[in-house]
Amino acid sequence: MRFVLTLVFLSFSAATAAAEPIDYAALAKIRQEGFSNSKVMETVTALTEKIGPRLSNSPQMSAANAWTRDQLAAWGLSNARLESFGPFGRGWQYQSASVNMTAPRAFTLSALPKAWTPGTAGPVEGEAMLLVAKTREDLEKHKGQLKGKILFISDAREYKPADKPDFTRYDEDKLKELQTFTIPAPADVKKRAADAEAFLKQREFSTFSNRFMAEEGVLATVSLSSWDNGILRVMGGGSRKAGEPVGVPALVMITEHYNQILRLLEKKETVRLALDVRAQFTSDDDRMANNTLAELPGNSLKNEVVMIGAHLDSWHTGTGAADNAAGVAVMMEAMRILKASGLKPRRTIRIGLWSGEEQGLLGSAAYVGQHFAELPAPTDPKLKDLPRSLQENPLPPVYKADHKRISAYYNYDNGGGRIRGIYAQENLAAAEIFKQWIVPMADLGVTTVTNRNTGSTDHISFDRVGIPGFQFVQDNLDYFTHVHHTHLDGLDHLQAEDLRQSAVVVATLAYLTAMRDAPLPRKAQP
Repeated sequence: MRFVLTLVFLSFSAATAAAEPIDYAALAKIRQEGFSNSKVMETVTALTEKIGPRLSNSPQMSAANAWTRDQLAAWGLSNARLESFGPFGRGWQYQSASVNMTAPRAFTLSALPKAWTPGTAGPVEGEAMLLVAKTREDLEKHKGQLKGKILFISDAREYKPADKPDFTRYDEDKLKELQTFTIPAPADVKKRAADAEAFLKQREFSTFSNRFMAEEGVLATVSLSSWDNGILRVMGGGSRKAGEPVGVPALVMITEHYNQILRLLEKKETVRLALDVRAQFTSDDDRMANNTLAELPGNSLKNEVVMIGAHLDSWHTGTGAADNAAGVAVMMEAMRILKASGLKPRRTIRIGLWSGEEQGLLGSAAYVGQHFAELPAPTDPKLKDLPRSLQENPLPPVYKADHKRISAYYNYDNGGGRIRGIYAQENLAAAEIFKQWIVPMADLGVTTVTNRNTGSTDHISFDRVGIPGFQFVQDNLDYFTHVHHTHLDGLDHLQAEDLRQSAVVVATLAYLTAMRDAPLPRKAQP
């Protein structure tokens, strides 16, 4: 019996030792400021409707960098600054696009240009032609036949009515399912090598195609939007890198209009289009890009840091509201809340607003490389432009002195939906801490800690060099049905209540992380 009691006592002692101290008075101050004096909608409105879309290295992105720096400073944050990285590439901006069918009948078409492609330099008119080319040979057999043509370069896609809700939130069953760990698939070295080879071949073909189209006098190309129901999902084309061919004006058209043109061509109708695309490069040389940084200085552990962040850049056809002005506004608001509440964190809390996320997490990766740990570049020069996911395993990193001084990084980038929990990225020790920290936030809907990995956001830049980096579980809303990388990504698709809740949650977790005796535990590295 004594042995059993000893075991019980030891178990109780271990549980007590592992308990996380929580300053409920501080958390109450965070709530009071965040819900009663919120500035999050003012911030997101300024980013989306005053500044607008923020393509990396565009004039609007430069304005957003300056505005966020100045606003953070105006709120009393310290060392508000811009840090450059790169070179990133050329600047580009877009004003308008007019696309009309003039024959066999007059009809206005919905299409918008891809980023980093030229404009038409005034109104032009030409004949539509279907040319889906996958290889150089597919193009070269049409040499001398394409002058003055507007090429439709995608196959038609059958329209299918949506079979999922337009707007969704997590229910209890979905949240419970998230807490069931799924074993990641083992790394497929052969598939990664094949994907890398395919990427390089596509890159080579795109370079050839851009040069070929311009030399042949093609007026423009038109691609099919990847989403139906009148949604234009538009990203990049041409080239942002100085010295590379940019091709001809390149447009993306809604499915319902694209298919209509192809049906006319299939019937041997002569289809003519009139275009006027006002877009241009704002610089001919490779330029540096910028991240925005600011801090709330710490006290007894001020040389250690907790980071929060989101990407400031967006695509150009909407106003980048859900992707990712929402995240920027939430993270800025979290910093404002902490400053306005008068709280004194032990560690310094730093915000990073990243550029170049849409081109491959470039801003956050550069910042991590400059300050914490640098990933060695591939030894083969032709592999240097590969996405990190397709490169040979770049570990071990070259660690820098500040690598041991950062406790955690929290990221917000899955639309503007409220936070329901956090992805622990297989960091089991951190997950146990999060489970205690979210208890006071259960009434805000934060109930879930999942050990699963999630990718494709800036937390990966930190996680892959051994820094605890986390992304939140967020309600999807209509992020993946209407707004992600589309022309509909505007302020009307955000929910003010969700953004206020998210800012309070982020401020709470950042503060709790900054107040711990020890940094958050780290995963074992390969």
